[in-house]
Amino acid sequence: MSQQHVAEWMSTPPVVIAPSMSLEAAQRLMQQQHVRRLPVVQDGRLVGIVTWGDLRAAQPSAATTLSVYEWRALLEQATIAECMTRDPITIAPEATALDAAQQMLEHKIGGLPVLECGRVVGMITESDLFRLLLAEASGVAEVDDDHATISAGRNAG
Repeated sequence: MSQQHVAEWMSTPPVVIAPSMSLEAAQRLMQQQHVRRLPVVQDGRLVGIVTWGDLRAAQPSAATTLSVYEWRALLEQATIAECMTRDPITIAPEATALDAAQQMLEHKIGGLPVLECGRVVGMITESDLFRLLLAEASGVAEVDDDHATISAGRNAG
């Protein structure tokens, strides 16, 4: 893992959103794209990141007295700018996957926007690093989400 670069394992193209997007629209986009975090970009510059957990935390409590219609209206009016994490930790594409893993572990985060010349060019996540570990353990070049399994006896003498 120490010799592999972020660029080789990051997800591209990045799915990005604007700070003006509604929470409801961001939640829909995450579900459609099967992602749990979205870099927030304004005028071509990374200004934040929003995660599935951020969106869940922004929703009204189950004990709310709001009706379903009031609750949905709030989600449609609230914007990403209100709940995103500003100035997120990032990594460069030429950094090693080990550097990415250390950053994620140190900061207790599940993914990093990958920046090149100030632009978001991808995302590297825990899942990408798991794919790398599985590929190295099994001796294959790449492991996709649907076939990420290793036979127990495969590497045994």
